[in-house]
Order: sequence, then C-alpha cells, then structure tokens
Amino acid sequence: MSSPQQQENTSPDSKEEESRHLLTAPLPQSTSPLINGDADDGEEEFVYGSGEKIHVVEFDSVPIDGVDYSTVPPFSWKKLWQFTGPGFLMSIAFLDPGNLEGDLQAGAIAGYSLLWLLLWATVMGLMIQLLSARIGVATGRHLAELCREEYPRWAGLLLWFMAEVALIGADIQEVIGSAIAIKILSRGVLPLWAGVLITASDCFLLLVLENYGIRKLEAVFAVLISTMALSFAWMFGDAKPNGKELLAGLLIPKLSSRTVRQAVGVVGCVIMPHNVFLHSALVQSREIDLKKKGQVQEALNYYSIESSFALLISFMINLFVTTVFAKGFYGSEQAGSLGLVNAGQFLQDKYGGGLFPILYIWGIGLLAAGQSSTITGTYAGQFIMGGFLDLRLKKWLRALITRSCAIVPTIIVALIFNRSESSLDVLNEWLNVLQSIQIPFALIPLLTLVSKEDIMGTFKIGPALERVAWTIAVLVMVINGYLLLDFFVSEVNGPLFAFLVFAGTAGYVAFILYLISHGGGNVANWFNLLRTKGYSYAGQ
Repeated sequence: MSSPQQQENTSPDSKEEESRHLLTAPLPQSTSPLINGDADDGEEEFVYGSGEKIHVVEFDSVPIDGVDYSTVPPFSWKKLWQFTGPGFLMSIAFLDPGNLEGDLQAGAIAGYSLLWLLLWATVMGLMIQLLSARIGVATGRHLAELCREEYPRWAGLLLWFMAEVALIGADIQEVIGSAIAIKILSRGVLPLWAGVLITASDCFLLLVLENYGIRKLEAVFAVLISTMALSFAWMFGDAKPNGKELLAGLLIPKLSSRTVRQAVGVVGCVIMPHNVFLHSALVQSREIDLKKKGQVQEALNYYSIESSFALLISFMINLFVTTVFAKGFYGSEQAGSLGLVNAGQFLQDKYGGGLFPILYIWGIGLLAAGQSSTITGTYAGQFIMGGFLDLRLKKWLRALITRSCAIVPTIIVALIFNRSESSLDVLNEWLNVLQSIQIPFALIPLLTLVSKEDIMGTFKIGPALERVAWTIAVLVMVINGYLLLDFFVSEVNGPLFAFLVFAGTAGYVAFILYLISHGGGNVANWFNLLRTKGYSYAGQ
C-alpha cells in the first residue's frame, strides 16, 4: 500500500499509464470451453483462440471522454480489407461440384431461361448467410453451440445427427467431383478411388494452413476461387454465348413444365445446411468487443459488404458454367445425359482443342471447386461436431475425427458406384435428396434464435425482416419438398418401402413442427396460437 504522500507524488504520466492498463485489460472470459477454446495444455482449442483472432485497426484504441461508442464510425477501406475473408470461405458452398453439375444441367436442358432464377436464388442464399453471420457476431458463439444450449439434449443430438448427415452427403459430392477432375487431368491414369484418397489429404493440408494463421488460409481460398473464375471465364470466352439471350434470361422470368426439375435444383443448391453453421463460426475470427454496440454493428456492416461481393463472384462463376452449356448443348441429343463425369469430354468434342484444350480447363476449374469445398467441409465439420457435442480435443485429432466421419463413407460409396456414369448419376440424385431433407434443421434453428431478444439483445431481427426471412425459408423448404415428393413418387416401390417412407415422413414433419413451436418469436407464437385454437375446436 502506498502512503498518501506517495500517491500525491505520483506523476500524471504514471496515472495515465495505469488507467491505460486497466482500460485495455482483457474482459473476463466465459467458462465455456467452446468460447475460451483453451485447455490445460494450451493446445486444445476450438473456434479461435485469443492469439488466432485477427486484430482490427482502431478496435483496441483507448476510450476517449465524450466519444459515443454505441455509434458506428465512418466507413474505412482498411477495415473492410481486414474483415474480408469469411464471406469468401462461405461462398465456396455455392461453387461446389454439386452446384456446378446443377448449373451445367440447367444450361443444357433449359438454355438461358433459368438465369433469372439463379440470380434470385443467390440473393436468397445471401440473405440466409447474413443472418448466420449476424448471430455469430452478436453473440460471440456459433450456431451449433447455441443449438446445444437452447434445445433439450435429445433435440440437440438429433440436430447434430442431421447436420452430420448433410455434411457427409455434401462431402461425397465434393470429393467425387475432385476425383473426377484428377482423373481428367491424369488422362485416366488415376481411377476414381485414387482421386478420392488424394482429396482426403485435405485434412492434413488444413492443419498445415491453420498453423500459419487464418489470414493465410483465407489467401489459399482466394487463389482457389480465382482459379475457378479464370478457368470458367476462359470457357465462357471460348463458347461466345449469345449476349441478347443471356441478358433476356437474366431479366425476364420464364418457367415451363419441362424445366421445373432444373429450376428446383437451382434453388435447392443455394442453401447448404453445413454452410449455415460454418459462416456463424467464421465471423468470429476477428476481434470484436461485444460490449460496444457500435463495434458490433460496424462488424456486421463490413461482413455484409464482403459477403455480398463474395457471392457476386460466385454468381458470375455459376453464370459462366450455365451459359457455356446452354450455348453448346441446349436442344441437343446429349442435353439429358450430361453430368460431371462426361461433361469434360462433351465440351472437348463440341469446342475442340485450341491453344489449351477446354477439357483440361474444365478439369482445373472442377478440381479447384472440389478441393476448396472439401477443405471448408472439414472446417465446418469441426465446428458442427465440437459445438453440438462440446468437444475439447487437440486440433489434429479433431480434424482427423471429423474428416474420417465423412471420408470413410465417401470411399465406400466411390468404390460401390465406380462402375458406370449412370450409377454416379443415381448416387447424385440420392445425395441431393439427402441434403434437401436436412435444410429445415439448419434454417429453423437459425431463424428462431436470431429472432430471440434474450440471445441477440438489441441485434435481434425486427418483425419485417423476420417475415422476409421466414418467407424465404418456407419457399426453399417447399421447393425442396417438391423435389422430395417427385423423387419418392418415382422411386418408392413396394408396400414395405412405402410404409417406411410414410413413417419417416411423419417423424420428420413432427420434429420440424417441434422446432418451430419451441423456438419462440413471432412465428412460434403464431404457430402455438393456431395449435391452441385447433385443440379448442377439437374439444368442442
């Protein structure tokens, strides 16, 4: 203890230094291992440790008397650059091999007529992803963590199982897409199963990249996206699509009974369940003081800008692929038989070799799409499994477990279906159905949690935005429901299989209704009111 005389003799500089230390001292951390991310040995981490987060300019400045930190500072290009990254990792899901296959089939069968739908589907996807980013920034926790905390244990485990199934389905498409690209680029020397094993090594690549920091990882994804953009733009230039038809396809809505299936595929591909969980975690890679509302709102603004720009680029890449196949194969005999396996050879036969054979340009773009999406799948798997199960594992072990959960089924499936192009097409249809089934189990928790004031505080979405978000969610679920109905009507044969599908559908719908009623918010209140009225009418 200092004497009064000593305190009086303390210099103003010492007092200022002491106040600076107190003001910049770290805030008390949560006791949750998922938020802290640090275990006893300092190696067990989850989400982002304090040393891994990117320091944002001016976010650590000493508070100044008279400054209102609840307001948003002026726009800064430097800050925008520092927030750029998570949106581009998120945008990979809009460019995975499954989406590219949907693009080429839409172009070959529907021509330019579904480009308007591709545009608006991307806008809807952006809306959902911005809500995912919002919940991650405003709460400091990602969606899987919040689901574990907000839902009963049985519901949380069921949501985790559904998310893992969706991730495995997406991963199978992505890994097989990469394997097809490797087969193309090796001129058939490497079979599909060998390509699957090579692609599986992305788990170790991710570990290496993570050791160099999140910024280096984001730079690698920027290179992969640039590779896709250049490859498919080159194909676009070689194909020379009709400019007037392209513009008309973008601006004039058209839909015929012949192209309904392709339209459903275009919309269904924009919402990837694992991507909704992923984006809410990625945005936590920047240091943000949750107690300063202005800082949180500023982060949301910058993330909105960079996510919009990232999805603009992904839209252009999807546009390139769709128009190339629309120009080359719309109305042709091959249109109905095009898929990832044979698309490269059809392109080669149509457009020829040139300076650099288009077959290999397609292979390079497909490889970049497959490899980038499998790495983000590994990343998403860590957040999903760790968040729902509250895991505390070393990074290498966590990545190995989550990668194995997806890659082992993928290898088995690749070996079983590596017999013919038709068998891979059947596999792709089943995988699309599998992922369509899982969409409500990502969207409903997101929309219910982002509407709750006790979770979001002042950053909960308002009634108008909530109605728009639920409209988009219902539209996407209805469209995917149509895909499911169409698929099962054509595939379900026999009374036993029909009974199993019926029983599964009943349980599926019951769980969806439970999630809606449990979530709170305006939609849950409206639903519970309807249910109460229904019970009262039944009692009479």
